Amino acid sequence: MSIRSHLIVDTEPLRQAPEFRWLYAGLALAGLGRQFTVVAVPFQVFQLTGSTFLVGMLGLVQLIPILLVSSIGGSLVDAVDRRALLLIAQLATGATAAGLAFNAMLDNPIIWVIFVLSGLNAGISAIDHPTRATLVSAIVGRKLLPSATALTQTLENVGKMVGPAIAGWLIVKTSFTVTYAVEAVAFTLGAIFMLRIKHRPPEGGASRFGLQSIKEGWAFLKNRQLLQANFAIDLNAMVFGMPTALFPAIGTIVLGGDATTVGYLYAAPGAGALAAALTSGWVGSIKRQGRAVIISVIVWGAGIAAFGLSRSVWLALAFLAVAGGADVISAVFRNTILQLAVPDNLRGRLSSIHVGVSSGGPRLGDFEAGAVASLVSVPFSVVSGGLACMLGALVIGKKMPALDAYVDTE
Repeated sequence: MSIRSHLIVDTEPLRQAPEFRWLYAGLALAGLGRQFTVVAVPFQVFQLTGSTFLVGMLGLVQLIPILLVSSIGGSLVDAVDRRALLLIAQLATGATAAGLAFNAMLDNPIIWVIFVLSGLNAGISAIDHPTRATLVSAIVGRKLLPSATALTQTLENVGKMVGPAIAGWLIVKTSFTVTYAVEAVAFTLGAIFMLRIKHRPPEGGASRFGLQSIKEGWAFLKNRQLLQANFAIDLNAMVFGMPTALFPAIGTIVLGGDATTVGYLYAAPGAGALAAALTSGWVGSIKRQGRAVIISVIVWGAGIAAFGLSRSVWLALAFLAVAGGADVISAVFRNTILQLAVPDNLRGRLSSIHVGVSSGGPRLGDFEAGAVASLVSVPFSVVSGGLACMLGALVIGKKMPALDAYVDTE
């Protein structure tokens, strides 16, 4: 095998699985649209209030529905046709974007409406993400799963790079209304592409939706240190090393820019992640996947700490890109470990717990970053969070050795 084939992301899942191509196209539009909300909502709140604390509170408001929905969402994913559920999630997310667009049209946009709709958007994602994860696994199979995961991470990070930059440009050149409206259209078109996927009920028979089903998911997690550590290290990285709530303040005050600068800050981790994902052909050859996760999280924390010390826009973007590159490698291995360690009829429930961690963590991180920034300073919040992330990864690796010891035997 050539050096190039070891480096460039493996596209075999796209060649071998036609349904994966349609899913990929739909997720491309949805991923791009979702980033418009990621940038526009906190920037609009900061513009209307001037408060980093309220921007941080957005994370807490979004966390509540994520935790509520993720607690039942996995049971739902394992009980119904996953293709239908994914379509509903796309259309519902588009509807929240349309609501944000209508609110932005008002002479005085209503703050609490922004909070409510962004919370609903986050809650829907707690169903959307585990559904798409189980669909990818069902469509491509075990052999192609690491490559398919790398491809979806590539796609996600194209959205994270391009979406925020476009959103920042749209806000400056047009309005918040247009930005949210474009997002609504993107999700609707994405759902149309996903119609080409066949109906996908859970393999081995659907479980019955309800409290017992939820308990089964948590019971499977009990005493499985590998999965627990997989979740814990992600939570550590997102709570301490995810200062996105501070990007509006950093972009406009610390770095002296405008909405375009803020958009670039949101885009930079995605740019680094995209570069890492595009050169991820080597991930299939890594056997010590757990150790790779630990190292990646440490590099992520170091990049965030260095970003917090930067006073140059270009340096800030460079360090965020390094952090984003490390994050995508961590995500590839974490998602692969999760899907391979769980049987298909439980993947929805375990993926839903994972979503509660991976989506809830950044919201807690937003709150933590905003609170520390309001008490001390914005740079202190970012730097201390990055250092805490690095320390946390080392502690988890030591105290939960199943992660470091994990070896892919296939």
